[in-house]
Parts: sequence; C-alpha cells; structure tokens
Amino acid sequence: MKSEIKTDVAIIGAGISGLTAAHFLAKSGKSVVVLEKNSRIGGSIHSEKRDGFLIEHGPNSTLETTPILGELFANLNIQSQLQYATETANKRYIVRYGKLNALPASPPAFIKSSLFSASAKLRLLKEPFIKPAPPEKDESLGAFVQRRLGQEFLDYAINPFVAGVYAGKPETLCIKSAFPKLHQLEQEYGSLIKGAILGARKRKKSAEKAKSHAKMLSFQNGLQTVTDAIGKSLAKQIFTETTIVSIRRDGGQFEIDVQSPDGESHISATSLLLTVPAHQYEKLPFEFDFPLQGQFENIYYPPVSMVYFGYKKQPDCVPLDGFGFLVPEKEQRQILGTLWSSSIFPGRMPDGGAALTTFVGGSRQPENALLPDEQLSELVQNDLRELMGITQKPDVVVIRKWQQAIPQYRLGHQQLMRDIETFEQNNPGIFISGNFRGGISVADCVKQA
Repeated sequence: MKSEIKTDVAIIGAGISGLTAAHFLAKSGKSVVVLEKNSRIGGSIHSEKRDGFLIEHGPNSTLETTPILGELFANLNIQSQLQYATETANKRYIVRYGKLNALPASPPAFIKSSLFSASAKLRLLKEPFIKPAPPEKDESLGAFVQRRLGQEFLDYAINPFVAGVYAGKPETLCIKSAFPKLHQLEQEYGSLIKGAILGARKRKKSAEKAKSHAKMLSFQNGLQTVTDAIGKSLAKQIFTETTIVSIRRDGGQFEIDVQSPDGESHISATSLLLTVPAHQYEKLPFEFDFPLQGQFENIYYPPVSMVYFGYKKQPDCVPLDGFGFLVPEKEQRQILGTLWSSSIFPGRMPDGGAALTTFVGGSRQPENALLPDEQLSELVQNDLRELMGITQKPDVVVIRKWQQAIPQYRLGHQQLMRDIETFEQNNPGIFISGNFRGGISVADCVKQA
C-alpha cells in the first residue's frame, strides 16, 4: 500500500544545499521531506578515516565568509569540534620554471618576489588608470585580468588560482558569475587596487568578510561532521535510496511519487526545492513544463580526480610550511596542484607522518582525471618527485574520481541565472538551489540555502 505524506516543503537532493535548507526550514517551524537517490547524504562532502589518516574525498575546508555558518554550527551544537587552519596555511606556493615560489602576501613581498618579472610588476602600476568595461559586457575572467593586470599576472597568478578553485580555465569563466567581487570593484571604484583599499573599509561595517581575510575551517573529524549532524537531527525527514517516479502540479500543490526500499510513497508538498546538480535535471520526471532542463545540460562539469597520499613517516622533501602549491598551465605539468593537508589541519595522520592531496584533470586536462588508478598514482608521484623532491612511496593511497566535479560559470551564465529567476517568479512554489548558482564553496551553498 502506498504511504501518504503531507509536508510544507519537499526538497530533492541531500547535499549541503538541501540539508542546510531543510535545517533552517525545520527550525522555522516548517515541515520538510528530503529525498536523496544515494544511500548516503552529504553529496560531495565525504570524510573517511583509514589507517590513522583522515581523508576528504570532496571539499577539504571552507571559509568563514558568512555569519550563517556560525549560526548553523551553533544550532547543531558542533562548535566544540571546529578546527581552524594553522597560520602556516596562509603561505602558498606557485610553480614557475619547475620550482616552488612563495606567493607574495604583501606589497613589499610582491616587490621582492621572484615569481613575477620586473615588467609584470611595473604593469600593475597602470591598473588604477585603466577604464572599466561597460557594465553590461559579458567578459571572461581571462580577458578581464589581461586587460587590467597584464598577461603575466594572468598566467602565473589567476590561471593556477582558477585551476585550484574551479578546476577551470580563466578564458572560459564569466567574471560576473565566477568572481563577482572583482567585477564589482571595477564598476564601483574604477580600479581593483582602489577598490581593495576602499572596499575593506566598507566591510568593517558588516559581518561579511572578504575571502582573502576569512578564516579557513573544518572539523576534527572532517567536513562530514556538518552533514552528519544535520542528518541526525532530521533523520525521520530524510529518505535515502529514493527514486522519484513523477513530479506533478495540482493547483497549489506538488504531487511527488517515489520508490524506496520501504516501498512506494506519495508526497504532497506546498513548495518544492530542487538542489541536485544541473546535470541531474534531465533525469527528474517533471509532468509539467520545465523549460530550464535543456539549459542546465549545457553547464559543464569537468572531471577531477583527488589523489591522496598518506606517509607514516615525514618524507624527505621541501619543507611542508604552507597550504600547498598550484601549477600554472604554462608549466605543462600533469597535476593542477597539491594541498599539504597535514600542514593545514594537524592531527589528521599518525604522529610524525604527512598527508598530501593532489588534484588532477579539470577543464585543463580532463583526460588525466579518467586514467586508471595505477597510472594516476604514478603520474602524481612523478610530478611530486620533480617539484617537491619526494622519492618515498606513500603508505596510503586513496583515489576518488569525480566524473562531473565542479560547475563552470562560463560565458552566458548570467543569462541563465536571469532565466532561473524568471522561472521561479512565473512558477510560485518552486525554488532552485545548488552550487551552479551563487557560488561553488560550502559557505556559498550554506548562505544561499
């Protein structure tokens, strides 16, 4: 017999966006039902303990950019388990000419840095005098940076940074969507340098923090602490291993038929919140017009592989005195970059050991992400040997392949966001959320949920 469930809000997808929305809706007194096709909740957030090492299969951390994070953690009573990154993690490296160069963290350090040539440093002096682009222009991040800061800054600062954040390429990303603060600085102040100085004064008056000044955080047992805590608090409202059979509209209600290990259920909801990745929308069985499905299919999610190396004994290599390093495309390496995980969050490996997390593939080299595990491990070991001097074999190797990893906010993304807003206005009761809208980080997803 089909069970009948009535609820205020039905949420499809139990990643961080869906779970956060469910938490705050329930706290406000709304009844919620969360539907998840997989056996586990949390989406890409997945923390695992193995042989004394703590491994993050997805995001390794998030930035404390919004007070909503603190509110969520307080509600879940998990603040005592918070772990902030070490001061050491503020130091970052960029590869140039096959060597690790510290990314300058201050104007004096920038002047002395060997990462950029004298001509590149002089080129930055022009930045305050370059006119802003027309506000309506749909400009790529690459074109924006080249225009304002020069080619070398694009090649050796922005290119590796984008590979580290989006696993993408600056030439394809929309500046307004992927890095809206940069676009706003240019439009509001006419200059990035002027905006960085004057904008800091504005932020002091609000609780929001610039990402460059926000603290990096995780939890003693990994980011999965958050999703596990929400799951525990809403255990009776979350249905896993659930297949959605149909989604209909009947007047002001949404009628959803589902199949789960417990049998068939019919859910009647006043509102519907969709939080699945964009590439999953084509599989949702809407029985009413949903014109965005075709557009969502065009959002590119490049494949990325996470390759984790755990060493029970600290390897003989360059000092692990920072966050890690990123690799510019011009260096023609096989990896995007490596986090020195044991230096960012200590205590996540056996005493005297070390842990490194390397990312492979992305928009730059998608074929690399799909290599067999043995080849991936060898590829990473080769680059780490040449860049870091590591000859020691790892004691623990964990590889996680994300076939469709991070949504790329490509040119045209702004129009898609406007189309989503129009759709929501024309279809009261339907809401669309997720990391393809409003930011890709954990903090971004929590804030928009």
